[in-house]
Amino acid sequence: MNIALIAHDRKKDDLIEFAIAYKPILAKHHLYATGTTGSRLVEGTGLSVHRFQSGPLGGDQQIGAMIARNEMDMIIFFRDPLTAQPHEPDVTALIRLCDVYQIPLATNMGTAEVLLKGLENGLVDWRLLSDRRK
Repeated sequence: MNIALIAHDRKKDDLIEFAIAYKPILAKHHLYATGTTGSRLVEGTGLSVHRFQSGPLGGDQQIGAMIARNEMDMIIFFRDPLTAQPHEPDVTALIRLCDVYQIPLATNMGTAEVLLKGLENGLVDWRLLSDRRK
């Protein structure tokens, strides 16, 4: 499956720790990330990660384009709800696309853990059905 990993600046360390803890699951999938987050993930975990532009420079929109083409299966986006983000409209658009295209989305560590455990147990296999992959 294709999984996007995104984190606001103050949540990047949390995402790295999360990815280390769930490396055995994540390593079985194609990972995508926005710029700096992707670099940090590669350095901190050794996982193979396709890196897009940084979020404020269009990385969120690049991931959104994959969602719109039904090429993304899951989004893990550790958001910082206490800090204003200059590219908040892009973040909102990404979340909206997940709702439109029924893409599982976690915006915090607790939900991300549930999604990855579900992924590990086959509970997200509906994303692999051929009619989902037009």
